[in-house]
Amino acid sequence: MSTDIIHKIQQIKETLPASVSLIAVTKTVSVDGMRVAYGCGIRDFAENKLQEALKKQEELKDLADICWHFIGHLQTNKAKKAVESFAWIHSVDSLKLAQKLDFFAQQALENNIITVSPQVCLQVKILPDDNKYGWSVKELYQDLVTLQQLRFLHLRGLMAILPFGLSDDDILSGFQKVRDLQVCLSDNNYFGENFNQLSMGMSGDYLLGIKAGATMIRLGTIIFGSRNR
Repeated sequence: MSTDIIHKIQQIKETLPASVSLIAVTKTVSVDGMRVAYGCGIRDFAENKLQEALKKQEELKDLADICWHFIGHLQTNKAKKAVESFAWIHSVDSLKLAQKLDFFAQQALENNIITVSPQVCLQVKILPDDNKYGWSVKELYQDLVTLQQLRFLHLRGLMAILPFGLSDDDILSGFQKVRDLQVCLSDNNYFGENFNQLSMGMSGDYLLGIKAGATMIRLGTIIFGSRNR
């Protein structure tokens, strides 16, 4: 198991441009497996479930330089704990959630629970998909003015998960549309000059994500194997 993880991480790293960050998705992965990945130089770890993540954070608190990312659907009643526990939240998928996170980030900063505002990506549905959360392009533009009023989050870019079952050409086209949207928002300075991140690409499509301009890829199965559910 350890040898497999080491070998897979080495192989993946050889394919990555310097501009792309590898985020290891560790849903259901043991802390022992995570320590192996850490030993290979991985410092960015992502979780989908808050309770599982908090338990792992406690067990890995000796590894103080881990950067924790939250990538799953986040209910608003868990926004406070998410702000306090994650440096990055990729899956901000609604205005209501963004406003809750901003409110709790202000509280956490003022009470010295955190020292840096959370880094946030806005999750978009660039293609219609009833199984995914996030803004459509039209909805995002409708909410831009209100999103610009948030003061305690660092809005850094876009996150996308495409519908299942697409061809490679359609995947690449979808990712390119996400990139084009991010470029448009950045060029018009809606969220400042640091709105330059694209979190897109998972184990089955990360090379296409990179080709389209991803700056962060979220890899789980290709590193750790199939999930134990």
